Amino acid sequence: MKLKITIVGPKVHDVGYRPYLAEIAMRLALRGFEVYNDEENGQQAVIALAEADDQRIKRFYNSVMKERPQLAEVDSVKSEDYAGDVMPLWQSTAINSATQLNKAIPILLRMEKNTNLLPQIAENTRLIPQIAESTGSTPQILEEIKGLREDIQPGFAVQFRQMQVDIRAIKERLGMP
Repeated sequence: MKLKITIVGPKVHDVGYRPYLAEIAMRLALRGFEVYNDEENGQQAVIALAEADDQRIKRFYNSVMKERPQLAEVDSVKSEDYAGDVMPLWQSTAINSATQLNKAIPILLRMEKNTNLLPQIAENTRLIPQIAESTGSTPQILEEIKGLREDIQPGFAVQFRQMQVDIRAIKERLGMP
């Protein structure tokens, strides 16, 4: 059985949808699988082509309906039978792994460059507890720090965690420790 699944929404590109779907396809051992970004009616779309026995295709579709990358914003998921060719899963994952590595390498290099600032940040913040204690404003400062952490975490931390997951999956596929 072959199935074409179209996922449409305001934010389905650049959220890790393709590797996310590839991981589901690998988990279910689909025979054939392709995934690519597209556009439908002026909105972002992700198209997945899947080939497998009926049971695996149903499980894949159900997973696509229930599971999404954390940052994705989806309006609709639709499916239809597909009669065309679908490349083998291993080939598709190899292509998508290279694409994800090409995206990850510049980010990793920027992160490595920014880690040089950590000692300076540590030195600049070393006196905060002493200042807070001497002024009696420890609770207020702690609340401000928590607020800053909450401002940073939704964006950077989620992207960083997703990148870690993607890199781990890529390394596993390539047989790297």
